[in-house]
Amino acid sequence: MEQAETFVANLRFACATRRSISQICREIGINRQQFNRYISGEARPSPHNIARIAAFFGLSAQDFSLSPKLFEARLIRPDQDRSEARLLFEGFPGDLSALRRHIGYYQTYHTSPSWPGLVVCSCSRIYEASGSIRVKSIERIRDAANEIQQFSKYVGLVTFWRNRIFITERSVGWEPMLSQTILMPFDVHQRVYLRGTTMGVSWRKENQPYASRMIWRYIGQEPDHRQMLGRCGVLSFGSRQLPATVKSFLDTPAAEVLSVPTEY
Repeated sequence: MEQAETFVANLRFACATRRSISQICREIGINRQQFNRYISGEARPSPHNIARIAAFFGLSAQDFSLSPKLFEARLIRPDQDRSEARLLFEGFPGDLSALRRHIGYYQTYHTSPSWPGLVVCSCSRIYEASGSIRVKSIERIRDAANEIQQFSKYVGLVTFWRNRIFITERSVGWEPMLSQTILMPFDVHQRVYLRGTTMGVSWRKENQPYASRMIWRYIGQEPDHRQMLGRCGVLSFGSRQLPATVKSFLDTPAAEVLSVPTEY
């Protein structure tokens, strides 16, 4: 069987495992008419779209080059590691069309037990790649008084379910940590702020788990990166660099940092 025929046979089998072609197209974000041409063999997807289709089915692009018999075994009876993670990865990216409204760069703000009484300002980028919505974040803090310089990078995935944005990130470097953030999408008449909560660990408090409010301020598709990074750091609630909307969201009794008590 030729490579093109193999791809079509495998794609048809994969589609048969789902409720409908319409659902597949909607969740991947591919035009239904174009997808029909892939199934009929009239056209072959670009490498980018093959990667998106494969990610949707929890596979790699190379899996679609397997013989139909091996492909069916991989899809129906994946190896143990793949099987256990599959349900989780199938949750990404969720409603792709809704997520695309939020692609771009953000200045992010939250409170942390590492910096009591202050606001941590960082920056993040939400972008689309290989059929998924991803995020990269940078946290840069310079505390001259305590001779502390912190520079942290995070990478992660973003998904959209039931009108909420879910973000899971992993720090890059030694002894990586995970963090999770849930944000509410833009309001109908407000396209600047995403509000929600974040959960992570405090690196200055012996990796103590905590949860706090978080707010993201949209700054565009092509911002001045130097200015964006220059705003990163820790800010007082009286700082002129802290937008009024951010201050009002974070500086309330209901926005206290919740953490695990050190004594029981």
